Amino acid sequence: MAIRIVRLGTERAPNEGLRIGTVRRPPRGVPKAKFSSGNWYDVWFPNLAPAPETIKLALSAKTQRQWNAFAKRYRVEMATPDNSRILDLLAALSQEANFSLGCYCEDESHCHRSVLRQLLLDRGAKLL
Repeated sequence: MAIRIVRLGTERAPNEGLRIGTVRRPPRGVPKAKFSSGNWYDVWFPNLAPAPETIKLALSAKTQRQWNAFAKRYRVEMATPDNSRILDLLAALSQEANFSLGCYCEDESHCHRSVLRQLLLDRGAKLL
């Protein structure tokens, strides 16, 4: 059992389980009825997406220093009591079930899901 970190809209892996979209907005031009069958997500969970101003930091980051500023700000957002409990829950669930978390970004190394991956690992989550 484990969490898989994925790019939304890509083919699902065998036994991937429930796909959770950790994005601020649904995919453009895709009818709600096609979110799951189109491999976007089964459940939309924007709580784990960066705030709009934080997303702007990520999108404009051209240097490692700028990227680090984004990552630091996103970590602060995820450290709030509500978000911290969500991360703890996901880490615990990863011991018992397969599921995936994802975003639209092509390059995970410059996407909030890279930070999310580390936050989950820090909580003892099982990841693929």
